[in-house]
Amino acid sequence: MATARDVPVLVVSSAASSERRVNPSWSISQLKAKLESVTGIPPSAQALTLRLPDRQQGTAISAQDEHHTQIGSWSLPAYAEIHVTSTDPATAAIIPPLSSVPKYEMPVETYSSLPDTVLAYKRSHQIGRFDPHAPELEEKKVANLWKEIDQARGAQSRSEPPNPYVNQLRSLHLNRPVELCEIGWLTDPWTEITVGARCILPPSTMRRGTVAYVGLVPEIPGIGPWIGVILDEPAGKNDGSVAGISYFDCAPQYGVFVRPERVKIGGWQELGVEEDDDDLDEI
Repeated sequence: MATARDVPVLVVSSAASSERRVNPSWSISQLKAKLESVTGIPPSAQALTLRLPDRQQGTAISAQDEHHTQIGSWSLPAYAEIHVTSTDPATAAIIPPLSSVPKYEMPVETYSSLPDTVLAYKRSHQIGRFDPHAPELEEKKVANLWKEIDQARGAQSRSEPPNPYVNQLRSLHLNRPVELCEIGWLTDPWTEITVGARCILPPSTMRRGTVAYVGLVPEIPGIGPWIGVILDEPAGKNDGSVAGISYFDCAPQYGVFVRPERVKIGGWQELGVEEDDDDLDEI
């Protein structure tokens, strides 16, 4: 008998949020037992809710016989969300929200002084910025960058940059080595990404939104433009600003900046307003 393939899902609780892989052949009891180490909630106190892409309402994962009911009885598309809540008030009070837990941050000076770190290894082996030949390597990478740009744009004249960001690229590349993979934004597919266009951020169709900004963001490391997206749901990382500089306006956690290759443009409707559709194939 063929074994069902594992499906990546997002496990969400008051204390944690992480991606996990589940198998549709598991029983509800097996799933709850595995979720205890992720959420800290005992299986007997867990209430599971499945939220599917493009659906506002969640579906309870429960049955009278949880030992023999497989979770595959519910449709499990990739990157669906399984929300885990505690039915025991005492347990819920013990587990604080993850955001309230103090986190240790090591000072840069302390890290730099430690002998057994990645930084110390790079320094002792002259890797990266510690390589005495780094300037020469940087020049070669920049030369290859321009070669690729010329090929992508039909060897257009350098006096008329093929893209409005090329001049800024010239000034930025002097600060650090340029990776050739960073020139993908100069090719034609990028030009279809415009402010106001609807998009998704694959591989999940749950991350939908509207393009709100197209351009450089000097506060984020890396050469080339970033795409600012206002998501339909609070699954982002900011409010359209980076390091205090505002590039577009949206509610907190609704904004995100991604590279052009992470954006897929199309006639995507807002989450929750589509007509019912039984097609829940994996992404």
